Amino acid sequence: MEDGPEEIGTPYAPQALGAYSQAVKAGGFVFVSGQLGIDPDTGDLVEGTAADQATQALKNVKNILDAAGSGMEKVVKATVLMRRVEDFTLVDQAYSQVFIGSVRPARVAFGGADIPKGALVEIEVVALA
Repeated sequence: MEDGPEEIGTPYAPQALGAYSQAVKAGGFVFVSGQLGIDPDTGDLVEGTAADQATQALKNVKNILDAAGSGMEKVVKATVLMRRVEDFTLVDQAYSQVFIGSVRPARVAFGGADIPKGALVEIEVVALA
């Protein structure tokens, strides 16, 4: 029987920018907080396009899921926030390089979002634990 929510954290993803956990494991799921395209080694956003930032954000998600004992293949839901909806195709191309299984996660994508640190993309996921 589960005792309650468990905080998940790893040095291989950026530390939280506010009062939240990188992820929380509870009820058989891992809830990964929104990840920006921040390089955890430098603490800076990667330079380049929204696709470049999405690629880094997804690496951060993977590292957090790995720390939780889960994995990208267990992601069931993703939320993608973009500063510009016009970047959807670029972000989707980066996203499709990661989620290659026969069952891809359910997803919603929003454009016109003001994202912390001036980021172009933010990605959060829910995965099976």
